[in-house]
Amino acid sequence: MIADTFNKYFISVADSIISSVKSGNNDHENNIKYLFNSIKHPFTNIPRFYTTIGKVDVIIQSLQTKNSCGLEIPIKILKISAPFIISSLTYICNKSSGVFPDRLKFSIIKPKFKNGDKLITAYHRPISLLTSFSRVFEKLINSRLFTHIYA
Repeated sequence: MIADTFNKYFISVADSIISSVKSGNNDHENNIKYLFNSIKHPFTNIPRFYTTIGKVDVIIQSLQTKNSCGLEIPIKILKISAPFIISSLTYICNKSSGVFPDRLKFSIIKPKFKNGDKLITAYHRPISLLTSFSRVFEKLINSRLFTHIYA
């Protein structure tokens, strides 16, 4: 029941932003129009890249060890098991063909209290808990530790 309340609130915020963009009544109109247009016209695919086991290991070891995790294993377990799974993870990254895998897009959304009355949903913000593998993949793409393959 509490989860439904937060879900309805977070969805209503997104719906009101979309409505305000369509009507043109918003203080941050340019930023929101940019975001809205990005959704209507998705970005191009990620360029194909090649990475090495060493580069993936650097990224795994650089991840911040936290107790929070998404749908799969925590970062702490990923770091401990890295020597055993790193070649497979590198293979998957190299086979991605410039597309962020759909399975890595899943997350758990949790409300985080900001300030004010804890019973009012407007005083909470949504936090996405991503899978540890999606963090590795995202950091790999953003780190410039890869070599572009131009085909």
